[in-house]
Amino acid sequence: MAPESVYVAAEGADDPAVAQLADDVADRGLRVYELAPGVIGKVADTVTPQPVLAVFPMVHRDLAELVGGPAAPPPSPGGGPVVVMADVRDPGNAGTVLRTADAAGARAVVCCGGTVDPYNPKTVRSSAGSLFHVPLAVGGSPDDVLDTLGRAGFRRLGTVVRDGDDYAAVDWTLPTALVLGNEAAGLPDGLLLDGTVGIPMAGRAESLNVGMACAVLCFEALRQRRTK
Repeated sequence: MAPESVYVAAEGADDPAVAQLADDVADRGLRVYELAPGVIGKVADTVTPQPVLAVFPMVHRDLAELVGGPAAPPPSPGGGPVVVMADVRDPGNAGTVLRTADAAGARAVVCCGGTVDPYNPKTVRSSAGSLFHVPLAVGGSPDDVLDTLGRAGFRRLGTVVRDGDDYAAVDWTLPTALVLGNEAAGLPDGLLLDGTVGIPMAGRAESLNVGMACAVLCFEALRQRRTK
């Protein structure tokens, strides 16, 4: 994906790598702007910003486009899960979920209404580029999103701390939507779920960070796909 524009800080103008990047971008017909000294520190979101900033278009798509609908062919078995974030509020956690889903080969990630904006600067940084790689849908209430996924043929499994099925006993090769809830309150009440799944823990920790839980479950799904 090409950026809409690139901004080069005066502090990095003498860096050969920065100069080469700016030349490559300009050769592709894209806009490159040189900033005056000190400007990048005022417009960047970090304390010590990199010497190059870029503006990219938003990358999300419509959920029905990503997963199909009732009239579409059923989702093929053996693919990765659709990861659904329902009321995940921390931008760092959301970015970790995007990065994990990308690394584990998820079919898509859905940010329901109430979840932090995936274009939050901290979410973008925490995703480490995966925001631009994993198929992404944004918006819709959790109920509407899960209704769409159910109609498209996905089994909907919510993550819980207690009383869920052992994640290692779940057949993750079936088309599955993995639903992650709020960091403190968990899943919203009354969701359209076909079951729940949990991660047994041996220590005294009450629960895992939502990004870590996503990693455990998504990579178990990947392990099962690789085994089969």
